[in-house]
Amino acid sequence: MNKENIDFARLNGYLESAIPGIGLLQSVDKFTGGQSNPTYRVQSTGGTYVLRRKPSGKLLKSAHAVEREFRVMQALQGSTVPVPQTWCLCEDPELIGSVFFVMSYEDGRIFWDPTLPELTTPERSALYQHEITVLAALHSLDPASIGLADFGRPGNYFERQIARWTGQYRASETDRIDAMESLIAWLEPHTPPDDGQSTLIHGDYRLDNLIIAPSEGRIQAVIDWELSTLGHPFADLAYFCMCLRMPNTGQIQGLAGIDPAPLGIPREHEIVAQYCENRGISQIDHWRFYLAFSFFRLAAICQGVMKRALDGNASSEKAIAVGELTSQLAQMGMEVINNQEE
Repeated sequence: MNKENIDFARLNGYLESAIPGIGLLQSVDKFTGGQSNPTYRVQSTGGTYVLRRKPSGKLLKSAHAVEREFRVMQALQGSTVPVPQTWCLCEDPELIGSVFFVMSYEDGRIFWDPTLPELTTPERSALYQHEITVLAALHSLDPASIGLADFGRPGNYFERQIARWTGQYRASETDRIDAMESLIAWLEPHTPPDDGQSTLIHGDYRLDNLIIAPSEGRIQAVIDWELSTLGHPFADLAYFCMCLRMPNTGQIQGLAGIDPAPLGIPREHEIVAQYCENRGISQIDHWRFYLAFSFFRLAAICQGVMKRALDGNASSEKAIAVGELTSQLAQMGMEVINNQEE
């Protein structure tokens, strides 16, 4: 952040008034990893904090909504879903060049490889079970009871999401991808009838968006709520299950080609079964659609990363590599569609 000509005195003045006891700023260092909103470790005489901001430059409409991230984490304080403590939201873009918020620094672990080589088999099993438990707990919350009744539009979630992400994809399109065109063409006519389910959803629920407790197979905090909204809970579940189908190499690692059972990791049908048990539902129909939709949505997100990288506004140096996943993800979505056994 020093390289971005941040006025430390001005920032410190704001934080001192917004966060009691923060003291004097000592350093502000950007975390590596992550492709969306730049995130920084803030060290002060009063402790360690995390600052998360919108990127600089021209942004796609409705993207990088740090205000929504702040609001949802603030609403989840003390709930069954663990989140960092929220301290303050600064909506004045002039202070450091963009809107930002500050939250607690969680001294836990972040894992990127879903095979979890750092853990023992029992620890892996416990962590995956807790991931499913927390996701089901999130979807079991009543949004109105935590002040989020207006956090998203009711009804027709998938219709709106397909339209939104198609629009975002078109706005960031750099080359024609035939698989993406086929995926977009398939989704709309195969959208299941609206069943009325609407819950708070995370939108990007995966391993590297979870801070794990230092010495337990337990989630200490769920982070990166930028894509959260009121929507269909099975979109979150299918997105989480995509991990089982992604390659174990590259920028977004998965478990494709790896037998999860010896590692203590549940298979897809076991994940779905535990989730259904936790939420008290019998089964999930239209699973193939939910998976295909998840691949489409992630492909559109990766294309946005590519566009920001080409425009010079990407948060990570690995943005081009992430953007290049768009075609692969679209192809994987088509493989789900063409597999009649899904």
